Amino acid sequence: MKKILFLQTLAATAFAATLAACSDNDNNGSNPGIIDNPVTSDETAISTVNGVYSQWQPLSSSFSFIIELNSNSLISFEGEESEAGPQNSRFEQTPDSWYQVKIFNKLLLGVSNDNENITLVTDAYKNGKVSEAGYKAAVGKAKLLRGLAYLYLVQLWGEVPVFTEEGGSTTERQSIDNVYNQIVSDLTDAESLLADYNGDPITPSKQAAQALLARAYLAWGDNPLTTSQIEAIANSQTDPAFSKTDSRLEKAVAYADKVIKSGKLALAADYSKLFGREYESNKLGDNEHLFTIKHDGDAFDAQGNHQTHCSWTFPFLNGENGQEFKDNHTEVADIDLYDNWAAEYPDDKRLAKTYLTKLTNPEDGFTYTYYAPIYTPLNGKGVDQSYYNSENEEITKNSVDRIEVRYAEVLLIKAEALVQLGRNSEAAEPFNQLRRRAGIEEVSAPTFDQIKREWDYEFTYEQKKVLNNYRWKDLIASVQKVSTYEHFDDSYAVEGETGRDGNVVSAFYAKVHKHLVAKYNNVKGKHYRQPIPTGLKGEDLGIVPQNPGY
Repeated sequence: MKKILFLQTLAATAFAATLAACSDNDNNGSNPGIIDNPVTSDETAISTVNGVYSQWQPLSSSFSFIIELNSNSLISFEGEESEAGPQNSRFEQTPDSWYQVKIFNKLLLGVSNDNENITLVTDAYKNGKVSEAGYKAAVGKAKLLRGLAYLYLVQLWGEVPVFTEEGGSTTERQSIDNVYNQIVSDLTDAESLLADYNGDPITPSKQAAQALLARAYLAWGDNPLTTSQIEAIANSQTDPAFSKTDSRLEKAVAYADKVIKSGKLALAADYSKLFGREYESNKLGDNEHLFTIKHDGDAFDAQGNHQTHCSWTFPFLNGENGQEFKDNHTEVADIDLYDNWAAEYPDDKRLAKTYLTKLTNPEDGFTYTYYAPIYTPLNGKGVDQSYYNSENEEITKNSVDRIEVRYAEVLLIKAEALVQLGRNSEAAEPFNQLRRRAGIEEVSAPTFDQIKREWDYEFTYEQKKVLNNYRWKDLIASVQKVSTYEHFDDSYAVEGETGRDGNVVSAFYAKVHKHLVAKYNNVKGKHYRQPIPTGLKGEDLGIVPQNPGY
């Protein structure tokens, strides 16, 4: 079918041509850039908009390779040490590092798809081929996805180009405030267009838009750094001062309250039943999953959710029970991440789901250890434990939906914004809901430090970590906590030597040591931004200037 004259590439000329076609309307309300509009019904309107998920699905694991690897919590041994996963693990990313290239380009391609879809559906609606309900559902979804794409772009890359179906440049970087204004515009439109949450998290809802508005206002409220501010600290290992804008934090509270007061969402009674194939799509009817990205596995959507695959790349190949040893694509950064939590809150019900230290292989009956001196603990959320033999099967199926927003985030956004506003006692109610479910002590007035720690407890490895560090302006201090980890110690630097724990240092732990030391030494102010990358085919996108320090 012929649609808008649009090339699926990020070359600036292609985007410019697309935008010109999108905004060139005649006096009759028709669009000369549309030939044989494929949107002819409500069903085709939604189907056309759903096409944008082809840009989102490949990112389900890729986000972890920036958001989690650029932190103190995760390392990567994916392939050779020169490849993109280990580069990000060691804070050595460059403009041609694959995960930066992939995420940036796919998000902007998603924006372009959304622009195209909004034009097609609007044209069909004006010509009586789509009902008002069909128009609202389709355009509301497109605007929610566009707002979400821009929210990731501005948090990870700062000032980025802003272009919509109404025009705009694909190369001219806009101010932080301009990008957030576009995000708020899109998500506010989505809120007004979309229907209420109906228990299906795959379908964007009014409450999903409100939750993303709360997330956006919290991020914006913590005064994101401008290019000039980052330039001043690009080569420094000193974090900038934290600052905030209270009026935006008040908005974060207000939008979180809209979700809460709708009465349509709730915390699942059992935290362990949030992650996995048997719990996705709200199969248990607990209404905590607010918005998810659907995955049916590689055979169906060409890019199953490798968020599970990457943290469990080689099931049970840890050198025990006569098996060979292979590195997983992503590894928990050190045993201390598990040990410290277990020491502080040994009865926290989230701990056993978040970190695996022993697991029995149902195929051979042997128990495998994920703890020193054998291994680091495993990211438990990356293993679909919801059905029999999942530890072996998920490595090839990759069919677990990615959770973008769950209700727990809404509660914690509200609690954090209230604490930042000095209303700590008010924050106790949403904050304690999470701790009550976890089975740990409640507090009468959470502190900012307790809020920060709760993000780690509740959302470990759920692709929040570095975005929080950016907001709190503690990236460098947070990353350099690796100096307190067991395997940062120089006694683990050389394979075959004896570490301070009295065990012979394996090649695995020598590599863990290398990555922890690299994190400590390499993290700098420039890492409050990712480098503006090349295009998917290595072409220059024409977006200047490059972010400071790259």
